Amino acid sequence: MSEKPMIRAFFDEPTNTISYLVADPQTKRAAIIDPVFDYDHASGKASTKSADTMLDAAAAGGFTVDWVLETHAHADHLSGAPYIKLKTGAKVGIGEHIRDVQKIFRPVFNASDVKGDGSEFDRLFPDGDRFSIGSLEVEVLHVPGHTLADVAYKIGDAVFVGDTLFMPDFGTARADFPGGDARKLYRSIKTLLALPPATRLFMCHDYKVPGRDHYAWETTVAEERAANRHVKDGVSEDEFVALREARDAKLAAPHLLMPSIQVNMRAGKLPPAEVNGVRYLKIPVRLVA
Repeated sequence: MSEKPMIRAFFDEPTNTISYLVADPQTKRAAIIDPVFDYDHASGKASTKSADTMLDAAAAGGFTVDWVLETHAHADHLSGAPYIKLKTGAKVGIGEHIRDVQKIFRPVFNASDVKGDGSEFDRLFPDGDRFSIGSLEVEVLHVPGHTLADVAYKIGDAVFVGDTLFMPDFGTARADFPGGDARKLYRSIKTLLALPPATRLFMCHDYKVPGRDHYAWETTVAEERAANRHVKDGVSEDEFVALREARDAKLAAPHLLMPSIQVNMRAGKLPPAEVNGVRYLKIPVRLVA
């Protein structure tokens, strides 16, 4: 077994997303975690620039990409998974509770093509599932709270936490999306922070807090336990829930919420083409009194 995976991070500033190329140095097998599909909502234009950058890096390192791993159905960026699968033949995996997310959002977008069984993905991971990237063993941890379906991937001494945690000076993810739950989020975080103190934690997002002049996405269990502004050691579950729910009540919807959810619940695929051959993203409209 390789002691540590090779990890390279790719930061997408328009969505504040960090995607990762994770590889086994011995066998040169690799996975890409949470890839971004570049999309401009105002114009409807899309690009594979971010995904191509990651694929170029994999090729330069001599790595074969076997997996695209999603930590959850993102609400703030479109997934580059289908493009990477097309280019590499990689399998696309996500937590098995994506089925629950599909069942929530299928009626929202009248997405009759979505079956609700997760079959758009190649593999659905249950909690505790294990698989390999070359000689590296991957353990899947179900960490609900931000959404019903969030998972983290433990690979060697590294854990890719998705939106469950942020850097210590920023705190934690929102829990007000349909199926989200601040109490479950607290318990999921505590599961992650029960790992050995030196365990490296890799974030899916970073937003420079006032006073920090650079983006950051790697920390440790020990650093989170000592300094996370929302959930450091000594913060009770009830205190966290009160804080998280008060913050969430003031948050606006993510800019790319509507396009992201309807694409990402389809494993990154666009909705089926209509009779004119064009694919459309839907924006449900609700009249508010």
